[in-house]
Amino acid sequence: MQVNISTRHGQLSPASQETITEKVSKLNRLFERITAVEVTIDLEHTEKPEVELRVTAEKTDDFVATDKAESLLAALDSTIHKMEQQLRKHKEKLKAHRGKGQPASDAETNFEG
Repeated sequence: MQVNISTRHGQLSPASQETITEKVSKLNRLFERITAVEVTIDLEHTEKPEVELRVTAEKTDDFVATDKAESLLAALDSTIHKMEQQLRKHKEKLKAHRGKGQPASDAETNFEG
């Protein structure tokens, strides 16, 4: 999984970038098909930074979540929470889409041999 961090109207320290990368990397445990994550941080309003998270996964459209908060880490945590909800919902849809197949009891009774 590739993680790309970009900022608008300012710069982040390497420690902040490392923290963001660690937190975002945990999304892969929810959905294995994630190929890339883009984190865009807007520091134009330093009192309320905005975080946008865009997740690219195989065979699906991109997932996007944004949020503003009093601190950068609070906004990041909230955005990651929103993304986790989207990924869980998508994964449940994929599981529900599978066919039920033939029940085991019917398969055994129809088998003559």
